[in-house]
Amino acid sequence: MTISGAGFVPGLELSGILYAEGVQPILRDAFPGLPYAAARIGSGSEVLGFDSPRSADHDWGPRLEIFLKAGDKAAHGPEIRRILAERLPKQVRGWPTHFQESDDPLDPVGHMRATDGPVNHRVDLHDIDGWLDDRLGLRSAAAELGARDWLALPQQRLAETTGGAVFHDELGSLTDVRRRLAWYPDQVWRYLLACQWQRIAQEEAFVGRCAEVGDDIGSTVVTARLVRILMHLCHLLERRYAPYGKWLGSSFNRLATAGPLGTVLRGALAAADHHAREAHLCAAYEAVASLQNATGLIAPVDPACRPYHARPFLVLHAERFAQALAHTVTDPELRTLALVGSVDQWSDSTDLLDQPSAIRAAVLALR
Repeated sequence: MTISGAGFVPGLELSGILYAEGVQPILRDAFPGLPYAAARIGSGSEVLGFDSPRSADHDWGPRLEIFLKAGDKAAHGPEIRRILAERLPKQVRGWPTHFQESDDPLDPVGHMRATDGPVNHRVDLHDIDGWLDDRLGLRSAAAELGARDWLALPQQRLAETTGGAVFHDELGSLTDVRRRLAWYPDQVWRYLLACQWQRIAQEEAFVGRCAEVGDDIGSTVVTARLVRILMHLCHLLERRYAPYGKWLGSSFNRLATAGPLGTVLRGALAAADHHAREAHLCAAYEAVASLQNATGLIAPVDPACRPYHARPFLVLHAERFAQALAHTVTDPELRTLALVGSVDQWSDSTDLLDQPSAIRAAVLALR
């Protein structure tokens, strides 16, 4: 089902209406006194506020997550789902609450259609520990996270867990875990910043070196990689989890630094030769380096670009910032690690990021 922009209602707003006008009255009437939390978190563009009329063609609509105590979910879960299917309104602000399964592999589950029978709703029931285990590989909402635990958490999943909206939380555990996951602990943050600067240091000289041997497309690709690394670095500096590739630019555009810096980054991407690419990248490096200095996390480091040793390429020598930050990391578990970083800093494979146990095993293997 698609709809014009004029009739579009953001999915998070639809979820709030579904809860207030449908789910809340039903649970109050059918299960009085049952403690629960109601939220719209997890996967879905609407959770991060990036949905648009195009989103309506797939797995989008009035959706909700209900969290129960594990014992209550086992005892009442099937009955709650049955009653909701019977009593939920057929539409919310003109959008059907029925999700029709499809046999077409190019038209997967998630399109909404009208129904005369029970509503195949997307009010999903969970217990908080089970949901966290499935989404993040965390065994308990109350568990204390060590440094390596944080390194194994993809930023997309952290954004999905701490974004969206909580409409009701009588349990308190959902609100508490969202608060604790809202941002990295100070020592983890410093380490990740050091690792992100180190990523720039690894490739900043290649823009010119590729061009020097006639590899203009290689120079262009390295430039694009460095732009992406800088966008992630800006998210870290502004204490915002960066989403995966589809929404990275949209999220970057919401950052305080996005205006002038975005113009420079677009210039680097559009440049026709490596000298122009280098000039734009150096302007971006110096701007972001100044932002790093402004955080007060390290003593100011000279943000000016300079030659790459004896070669005719201008670079920041970003390892200077990486090392300065690394020297402020005192956590014994982090200070002995190489500047490899979190899973987002060494992989962007969504198939890997969907496997918390595999990520955890990889992070435990880091030295």
